Amino acid sequence: MDFEQFRFKSGSSLGDFRTAVGDDFEGYNERRLKKRRVDLWDELAQLQERLYAESKQSLLIVLQAMDAAGKDSSIDKLTRQLNAQGCHVHSFKSPTKQELAHDFLWRVHNKVPAKGEMTIFNRSHYEDVLIVKVHGWADDEQIQARYQHINNFESLLSDRGTRVLKFMLNISPEYQLERFKRRLDNAEKNWKFNPGDLGERQLWPQYMAAFDTALSKSSTDQAPWYVVPAENRLYRDVLIANVIVETLKNMNPKYPDPDFDPAEFNSKSIS
Repeated sequence: MDFEQFRFKSGSSLGDFRTAVGDDFEGYNERRLKKRRVDLWDELAQLQERLYAESKQSLLIVLQAMDAAGKDSSIDKLTRQLNAQGCHVHSFKSPTKQELAHDFLWRVHNKVPAKGEMTIFNRSHYEDVLIVKVHGWADDEQIQARYQHINNFESLLSDRGTRVLKFMLNISPEYQLERFKRRLDNAEKNWKFNPGDLGERQLWPQYMAAFDTALSKSSTDQAPWYVVPAENRLYRDVLIANVIVETLKNMNPKYPDPDFDPAEFNSKSIS
């Protein structure tokens, strides 16, 4: 899979990216994708073990999307494969009074991964240039300054050995509406439906414009954005796992050398 075609680069626009793929998409084959997904998850588990054992580098994965795009299910699929000791998930909802009393990155910086860890953000510091911008909760000058603060923050993480990957799960308003209807039709999913989300749907053009600007200003070599066609969950899973696996391969974590001579011991000599 050529996942680089989904990377948001200079001059890109959200309109350049698909929300769905299917039989019409080059290289799409459901049977092969299912096998590829299993292989990638196995490889991911092995690479995470090396990252955890080495304890010198870390990986931060950011998921942003409109409601019902599949952030929760994407995280569920990923974390099933991983050692919970070295993987953490953090959700960022409306800030508390304490969080509002600090700068907008304060609550986020405290949750970034330590050495050896992988951390997944379900929403993130980008809320402060997305929903905050759409609703006018900060003026244009503040929003413009935040783009630079975010880039500096992610540069700081990179300098200390934390790789940053950011995924925008791209869906259409029609797909979102269908997902909302499914939540209402399934009693076990009713809890996921928020009537307030219907009001947010009316602001779809404003959200897309905010995403376009945020991705344009913050997709960098050290912290790239990938726009994932999220309406096909199999393809979504494979694409996200593929990007993460290739990034970890590039990081090349290694098992540490033991601080003893293994040749002096064997399974029969210890008790």
